[in-house]
Amino acid sequence: MPSINNAEKIRQHLTAGKVAIGTAITFADSAVSELSAEAGYDFTWIDTEHAPFDLNNALQHIVACRGTDAAPFVRVLQNEANIIKPVLDLAPAGIIVPRVNTEAEARAAVEACRYPPVGIRGFGPRRGARFGATSQPDYLAEVAQDPILAIQIEHAEAVANIDEILAVAGIDIICLGPNDLSGSMGKLGQIDDPEVVAAIDLVSEKVRATDHILGTSTFYSEETFARWMERGVRWINLNVDFANLFRASSEVLAAARSGV
Repeated sequence: MPSINNAEKIRQHLTAGKVAIGTAITFADSAVSELSAEAGYDFTWIDTEHAPFDLNNALQHIVACRGTDAAPFVRVLQNEANIIKPVLDLAPAGIIVPRVNTEAEARAAVEACRYPPVGIRGFGPRRGARFGATSQPDYLAEVAQDPILAIQIEHAEAVANIDEILAVAGIDIICLGPNDLSGSMGKLGQIDDPEVVAAIDLVSEKVRATDHILGTSTFYSEETFARWMERGVRWINLNVDFANLFRASSEVLAAARSGV
């Protein structure tokens, strides 16, 4: 049975060696997620870390992707089991855990996302079990490897510990956060600084040598996108809803004014 969140579609996409492209969601109106799916994005990045979302906002954005080809991912507020647990019960395709800096933190992220005996996730599915339409054994079989787990490497400490982090089983995507990484190195926003570039390249090289998917989140430019592709990124979050709206609005306005 196809999943309710397109997790199998994004896994098939990545298994086939394709690049998955997403965009971030910060506006409350769930139509933004539906629109992004209609535009053709492979996934959405529902940002509960920085956007003013509650659980119901996140749920509406996840539901908005059902019936589309886009897989909804949710970036949680922090790497803490009791914060992750209610988000998991919304049944997103994937969870994005920010600022994972050590092996212990990576292991904690995995354990928060998996039921015993693998992890410590509390049992209380609702939407994920299709409100009772799926039996408990079938549900547990379906989610044995779900949700897709992405952890963010966005601090110099994580770069120093990358070998130990990569050795933790159960992580699907290693997602570089270039801005916060540069900030942790005292160079916020200077993602082209040689020291920051060296750290990014080091992590990229080590991830490519494993079975993990290399990912990142960044604003779009042709040059920047090409650089991430050269590094081997295959899961990339490009821009954010407000930036897409601002850019399109600015371009239309500039074109209109040039014709007046």
